[in-house]
Parts: sequence; structure tokens; C-alpha cells
Amino acid sequence: MIRILANDGLHADGKSLLEEANYVVQVEKVPQEKLPKVLPEYDVIIVRSATKVRRELIDQCPNLKIIARAGVGLDNIDVEYAREKGITVMNTPAASSQAVAELAFGHIFALARFLHHSNRVMPEQGRNQFKNLKKQYATGIQLRNKTLGIIGVGRIGQESARLGLALGMQVMPVDLVVDEVDIGISVFQSNNVQLGVTLETQFMDDVLAKSDFITLHVPYSGGRPILAAEEIAKMKKGAFVINTSRGGAIDEDALLEGLNSGQLGGAGLDVFEDEPHPRQELLDHPKVSVSPHIGASTVEAQANIGLELADKIIAFFGDDK
Repeated sequence: MIRILANDGLHADGKSLLEEANYVVQVEKVPQEKLPKVLPEYDVIIVRSATKVRRELIDQCPNLKIIARAGVGLDNIDVEYAREKGITVMNTPAASSQAVAELAFGHIFALARFLHHSNRVMPEQGRNQFKNLKKQYATGIQLRNKTLGIIGVGRIGQESARLGLALGMQVMPVDLVVDEVDIGISVFQSNNVQLGVTLETQFMDDVLAKSDFITLHVPYSGGRPILAAEEIAKMKKGAFVINTSRGGAIDEDALLEGLNSGQLGGAGLDVFEDEPHPRQELLDHPKVSVSPHIGASTVEAQANIGLELADKIIAFFGDDK
């Protein structure tokens, strides 16, 4: 009997599919410190970002065959060590791409029209300061013809490019590996035309200098931030940065300095260096739009993630139930 611990939860559709295959699926959360006693009873652990599967835990789980990440990033798993021990590590790179890209644009729209700020201020001041607030928020910008820099053109970066092009933005992607990427844009006509678009990746310095908005979609797992003080200094004055990838990909000290000096026009942050305790300076900053690491947290994305993981796990075990 295959036993699966979905320690950070699993959508009901994925759970049902696994149970139909006669697997035992446990979705009750086990605290991190108790996993060494509990996890040896299981063949599979499914995690999101909360549960850490490090070398010490792996060594205590001789029956573990799969570590599955319900999402894209694998920074909370010692991937190479697990594979050295013969454990398969899998994730769901395609299931949440649309959700994350849409959240990035949610922050872009909010910053462009001060929605992040007006939604804080108007409940308190709107009745008495309506005209003053109307003037305060009258300098928003439109996205058409603005330049969107995309750092990382994997699946999420490509979805972001499609959204940007559909809005009439100039898209400048940059990637350390990919030279060009072919994407399709759906045109909603009677025959649902799909246009082929090829984007050539650019040099980082050009993207920094020319972009009005820069969105990060990179598999960052530590080390030097992607955007530190040096990169922020090279950016177009008043540009906006969006991070829905990983906390730490933007140096938060340099980010705050850029916001306070006016070098940056604003920032949209779904991830933070210190989670679940993000810096209060960022949460309170009038130029920052925030969300609590919810990039993949849509009903549709979670269903897709659950089903994709279930399919992969069932395929791995085959008839060996």
C-alpha cells in the first residue's frame, strides 16, 4: 500500500485521483519538528513552500521514494542529495504559470493607478478627502507602449510576455540560458486565431535601462540577489519592479533605498526575504503593493497542480500499489 503525506495540503481533485488508485493520502499537517518520527512511515511526501525536506530528514526516511513539490521552486528541498539517495524529486512547472503571471500583472495594474494605496487610504479618508484624493491619484499611467522587462523566460515569464503583448507593451526578455522564445498570442475572433511571436532575449543592462516595469520569474535559491543596488542604479528612473518568484531575488535594503530616493517608482511584492515575517517597512511603504505569497493560490491552479502531481505519482508507481 502506497502511503502519501501531503503535508502542505493538496487539492481535493488530486487527492481523489490518488485515492482512486488505492493510495492512502494523509493531508493533516505534521509540524516540521515531528516529521522525523512520522515521515518514515510514508513512501511519498508532497510539500509546498512551508515544509522543508533537508538532508537530515531524508536520512531518517529510508522508505521515501518521491518528494513532490506542489509548485515550481525546489529551494525548500535538498534536491541533489535526495537524488543521490535514489529518491525521485518532482514538481509542477506548468500548472500555475498563468496564475503567477496574472498576479504579477495585478501588482502592475495596482501600481500604475495607485490602487494599492487608495484601497488603504479611502476607507479612512474617502468621505472627507474625496477631492484631494482624486487629485493625489490623478497621475497614474497606462500600460500601452510602456516597456516590460522580463527576467527569466520560462513558463511564467512566457505567460507574462503574452499578457504584456496583449496590452500593447514592448516586451524585453532576458535569460541566462534561453536565446529566444516562441510564444503564441490568442486573438479572440470567430476562428480563435493564434499568432506566433518570437522574442529574442536581450542584454541585462539594456533591459534595466529601458524598462518601465521589470518582473522577475527566476528559480532563485540563494546567493547574490538578481536585483541588488548595482542593478537598481542602472534602472530607468521611476521604474517599477515586481517579484512573484522568490524572496531574496531582490535585495530588500537596496529596494527600500531605491524607493525612498525616487530611483524606483514602486514595487509589487508577493515574496519576501523573511517569510512568514516580512519587513514592516515594506508592508507599510506607500510605493509598495503587497500580497502574502499567493502566486499559485487560485482555485484553478491548485486543481491543476493536484491533478498533475497525482498523474506523475501514479505513473511512477505504475501497477506497484
